[in-house]
Amino acid sequence: MNADISRSGPAPDTTLRLALQLNGQPVALECRADTRLLTLLREHWCLTGAKPGCGIGRCGACMVWLDEVPVNACLVMAYQLQGRSVRTIESVAADVVSLPVRQALAEQGAVQCGYCTAGVVMTLTWLHRQPAAACREQARAAMCGNLCRCTGYTGLERAVAQLFPG
Repeated sequence: MNADISRSGPAPDTTLRLALQLNGQPVALECRADTRLLTLLREHWCLTGAKPGCGIGRCGACMVWLDEVPVNACLVMAYQLQGRSVRTIESVAADVVSLPVRQALAEQGAVQCGYCTAGVVMTLTWLHRQPAAACREQARAAMCGNLCRCTGYTGLERAVAQLFPG
């Protein structure tokens, strides 16, 4: 499920000029090679839907799509972005493709404080739009990368069951 983010890059203090697609629009910027994608999204582009959480790729609060595959923005460095495509919750939530996911989460009481919601929506929307229908167990496995401290997961389990009945 993860996009290739293993590319080795320049020295951390190197300044790069990047060109990429952000939510379907071409963007360019100069930044340090070791700047995290999460930092760029929040501080450079003022896209705050992806949330800072654990900083080590375990909580899923910062989930985005890199080349249409879910990744944790806290693990992606600027040097890995050249020529690539990034989609955030701001783009996905505005797209009708996420509507079934958002409806299931609301109907099943799967959101509370909202901190994890963007990451959950990104993960489930990606899985829900795959050409081969995922089964419930695959959806549950995909959700292992999204932590939620408020709901106790019961509502999330019901939403997954609603979205992935098989």
